[in-house]
Amino acid sequence: MAKKKYSHSETTFQRWIKEGRGSGRERDYRPWLTVRDVSSRGRSHRIFGHKSQRIHHLLSDLELAVFFILEWQQATLDVREQFPLQRDLTLEIAGQCGIPHPSVRGVDQYMTSDLLVDTSDSTLPRFALQVKRYEDLDKPRTIEKLELERRYWETKEVPWFLITEKDIPSTVSQNIDWLYSSQSDAIQEIDMAHRIKMYNHHFSEQPQETIIDIAKSLDVAYALPAGQSLLEIRHLLAHRIYAFDLHTPFRKLTPADFVTIDANDIEEVLHVQNQ
Repeated sequence: MAKKKYSHSETTFQRWIKEGRGSGRERDYRPWLTVRDVSSRGRSHRIFGHKSQRIHHLLSDLELAVFFILEWQQATLDVREQFPLQRDLTLEIAGQCGIPHPSVRGVDQYMTSDLLVDTSDSTLPRFALQVKRYEDLDKPRTIEKLELERRYWETKEVPWFLITEKDIPSTVSQNIDWLYSSQSDAIQEIDMAHRIKMYNHHFSEQPQETIIDIAKSLDVAYALPAGQSLLEIRHLLAHRIYAFDLHTPFRKLTPADFVTIDANDIEEVLHVQNQ
């Protein structure tokens, strides 16, 4: 759900196509838009996906919330964000229904769906999602572009859904706000590796204790400033060194709730978080 006040030239589009943007599956997929290409409303995120084993580009907290919900669903196989729609087809649809096609300074822009999802569910093997703030649905032009997108996927026989913040459980929103509202400075790569090893040890020793209680005990044991350990744990969670179901309130979170990143992928995540 980017703040769609951007434009790119035909030269840029052709370069992106040559780069393979909008193509590939799972680990090899490259999103059409990255966090550097679009001016987002609020925070944008580069997040490691445990299913795809790659970095995902989410352009708002709301997109991030939807991504996390999808990522935790067992049936989800692949999530492709910022997925480009075939421009020749969206132009054709726009002409048929009399809706102006997105265009900036005479250049027809590529439309995108925020998320294209593949699943193992035979009743819904693939579906597309557009994520919008509820207040944006009052804008006539927004509705026009949504209608173009809906008709596009209808021609592809792919179900399309519109998601707003009203569809996101409050616990998920609260967890995301806790994780990302006050990002700490990046932990240096060498320190991060050391802390992961340390926290893995303490988490394995106390799998049923809440992370808040574990953090408090570590602050005392290592004579750290109050809250330092929880800040570091939150940083590791924010960068998905440890993943958890965001339907679990963070105050009740325990190490038993975690899925830990594969050791082979830690270096990539550390590199991204220090960019």
